[in-house]
Amino acid sequence: MFSLSDGRPAPADPSAVVTGHHVRFTVLTSRLLRLEHSPTGEFVDERTQAVVDRAFEVPPFTVTRSGEGADERLEIVTEHLHLHYAGGPFTSSSLSVTLLKDASDAHYSAWRFGQTYPQDLPHRGNLLGTARTLDEVDGATELEQGILATYGFAVLDDSSSVLLDADGWVAPRPASPAQADHASHDLYLFAHGRDFAAALRDYHHLTGPTPLIPRYTLGNWWSRYWPYTETTYLELMDRFRDEAIPLSVAVIDMDWHLTDVDPEIGTGWTGYTWNRDLFPEPSRFLDALHERGLAVTLNTHPADGVRRHEDAYPAMAQALGIDPASGVGVAFDVASREFVDAYLRLLHHPLEEEGVDFWWLDWQSGGTTAIPGLDPLWMLNHIHFTDSARQGRRPLTFSRYAGLGSHRYPVGFSGDTIITWASLDFQPYFTATAANVGYTWWSHDVGGHMFGARDVELATRWVQLGVFSPINRLHSSASAFTSKEPWTFGPRAEAIMGRYLRLRHALIPVLYTAAWAAHTDAIAVVRPMYHDHPRTPEAFRVPNQAMIGEHLLLAPITTPEEPTSHLASVDAWLPEGSWTDLVTGARYDGGRTVRLHRPLERYPVLARGGAVLPLAADPLADAAARPDTLALRVIPGTGVSRLVEDDGSAAPEAEVTEIRQTLSTDDDGGARLELTLTRVGGPATGAGPRGVLVDLAGVASVGGVELEVDGEVRAVVQDPVGGEAVAGPVAGELLAPALRLDLGRLDLDAGFVLTVTGARAIERDVVADAFGLLEAAEIAFVDKERAWHAVRTLEGLALVQELATVPLPVPLRDALVEVAAARSAW
Repeated sequence: MFSLSDGRPAPADPSAVVTGHHVRFTVLTSRLLRLEHSPTGEFVDERTQAVVDRAFEVPPFTVTRSGEGADERLEIVTEHLHLHYAGGPFTSSSLSVTLLKDASDAHYSAWRFGQTYPQDLPHRGNLLGTARTLDEVDGATELEQGILATYGFAVLDDSSSVLLDADGWVAPRPASPAQADHASHDLYLFAHGRDFAAALRDYHHLTGPTPLIPRYTLGNWWSRYWPYTETTYLELMDRFRDEAIPLSVAVIDMDWHLTDVDPEIGTGWTGYTWNRDLFPEPSRFLDALHERGLAVTLNTHPADGVRRHEDAYPAMAQALGIDPASGVGVAFDVASREFVDAYLRLLHHPLEEEGVDFWWLDWQSGGTTAIPGLDPLWMLNHIHFTDSARQGRRPLTFSRYAGLGSHRYPVGFSGDTIITWASLDFQPYFTATAANVGYTWWSHDVGGHMFGARDVELATRWVQLGVFSPINRLHSSASAFTSKEPWTFGPRAEAIMGRYLRLRHALIPVLYTAAWAAHTDAIAVVRPMYHDHPRTPEAFRVPNQAMIGEHLLLAPITTPEEPTSHLASVDAWLPEGSWTDLVTGARYDGGRTVRLHRPLERYPVLARGGAVLPLAADPLADAAARPDTLALRVIPGTGVSRLVEDDGSAAPEAEVTEIRQTLSTDDDGGARLELTLTRVGGPATGAGPRGVLVDLAGVASVGGVELEVDGEVRAVVQDPVGGEAVAGPVAGELLAPALRLDLGRLDLDAGFVLTVTGARAIERDVVADAFGLLEAAEIAFVDKERAWHAVRTLEGLALVQELATVPLPVPLRDALVEVAAARSAW
């Protein structure tokens, strides 16, 4: 019989548990408490849907008791918290916890059971989590409560989730009396103040780590609800290849299976039998996709069970005790162990043996089962993800969010959004905020799914956002007019989309390093600014802005351009330090809020000064494999970066490479830059020598270069790279100009030291940049001349004052000021 066991422990250390009359308190950490009340005195130590590991290191704490029986009073004091319990059922007067340290709101420094708190973000409130779906949402939707709050405390209510037994199967919780005032409570109080990183680490310990997804999932996915045939689908994949647009995942929507069924047995929404009119030889089709370097997922809507038209019906009926000759349908019953066993063994495993890599579970059919409290969507995620790990594979599924703890079952499908600017504007906030509950692997319908209207600018901006999202899946509905092939949007948009889609594959080493950080350190791949800056008010005022991985700052453009200047804009808060736009090369001083203006070709993603971004030099190479040649993009400054790789196995060990950069400037404006690459963790890769390119962003020339490997000095080839100067689909085609140093083929296990002296920065040509902005603007020529004259003859405050007298569109005027204020590499 199918097993769901994952071996994680559940009970807390007995020394952390404080019991009273029908209550139990567990001091999991000095800032994380479990609070239980049971009218029957029966408590839960098993794993639950949300909670899988309560075995924390017990912190010091004291307990004070007074009274007896139902009148017993308890006080528990840790380094950070003081719990007061006055006896009886939990109420706002009987149970409270005061923050002894790190209280961040003078008016709300204590949590009381049942009390509501103001929700007025960004000023104060719970910072929220995510939602089950964006189906048919046009713009914003309501989000669930998360475990982070400006007050410094929030509650995970685990009172109603089902239990998991030692074998991983589900069981209802012990029954509670029907009276509301005697209800059972099982709560986890996160009272970490503004130490959001610690709260998220405790949350992932409690609810389980974020799994490490396969590397290929980080490339571009092609997905469309459309009745492709084997021939038309493969021809499309070849067209993408010929257009030099890389893909790594082929998503086959529901038309892969029979959909035209006898109305007497229902609709064709659910199916498990290949439509051989479209795919006459499924194994051949799947093999052809794999030969093209694509992983494959099939869409399934399992709600209607298995009916008599399915190839697998006789075996399924027999397994469930139904006479196949009767034609009686096999009902979907995810709460039945017998059904689940047959469902996986007879329906899914044979298709996986044909070549299906993982499943797209599209559950839209309610939230009840025969087991009280068990959501069928959660159970589907649980069984499919766990089952996908058999035979030594790295587990993966693709499904909808089903509540806290769902981060253990990536990847998430957010649903069928409406094609509007309002939907695009909500998506970056929705994505980043999900990190507050550990749900880092959202996959959206990039470009929107349905309705709306043709809007080339909207489609292009959505693709740009998708490239910097956790998962980038181009998708559309069955309409003949909503498909997302870049070449359907005209030459300009096609060229822009192609460059960004290639950049996505170049970014896979950066994203895979971030995936490891999510897995081991509870740091979301895409996260709100306040995760990294919890005590800075400005970090809460840019809800659409996010950090990506270690060093990238995303300030997404989600509104249309101004029609005369053809510029779109976004306000971005930049933390202290320097920040360099990956595309324009402009450098901005941090510690302030800036307004960024961009034409359609450019998208504001900034890198922290001192960062070294490991990119794949060939974005058309196999996305599942570590790059044969790395292009290390150096953002001049001082800092430490990481590259994390592995052997691709089901349970790999991280191979951690540290890249340390130091920068110092000379009196004559030149710079000395040193790059030290060192293996700091994990096994030797065994990958052997690999090509290593170093792209010095914003550097025009250098006086000297020295590469030391194992005490030996080697020669280095120099070559300018970046922007339109580079022909062909390479990592630098979209990025700002850089000086490329070709270090040859090196074994990264051995490391190296690269020293550059006499580096000269590319001087920013303010006049040329301003001319480009003015030339594109559809305004009076006389106003263009006045503005251009001002840029050529004035600077600083005088320039700002002069431009204020010229009748320019506000975005154009602000963009000219931005160009004049931007700085070179150092």
